Amino acid sequence: MPSVISVVDDDPSVRAATDNLLASRGYFVHTFASAEEFLRSPHLSETSCVIADMQMSVMGGLDLLATMRTRGYDVPFIFITAFPDEGVRTRALTAGAICFLAKPFAVPALIMCLDTALKGHRGGPGT
Repeated sequence: MPSVISVVDDDPSVRAATDNLLASRGYFVHTFASAEEFLRSPHLSETSCVIADMQMSVMGGLDLLATMRTRGYDVPFIFITAFPDEGVRTRALTAGAICFLAKPFAVPALIMCLDTALKGHRGGPGT
């Protein structure tokens, strides 16, 4: 069964491009325009990895990661951002992110991050 990747980004072009890329590589992809939309979705427990934008309007990527951990989900996170900053990168990695990629990111870099993330996937509550 293919891994399920949830892409959370408020930029529709980034969502579409990432969806197309990952689907072409055999992943099953769900896309979400906001962290809140993802948190309300029925796909939380089946998600193998989250690719999330750091800066979104209401809830950013770090808050999404913290919320997921509070709810008992230990799914790996890959953060992407249009505003790479060493301080933000450090906070993301300290919070438990697998990777931190600047937009536009290189396809091989994202695939390498996914491979790393999926090797150690633990999943949702109780798994």
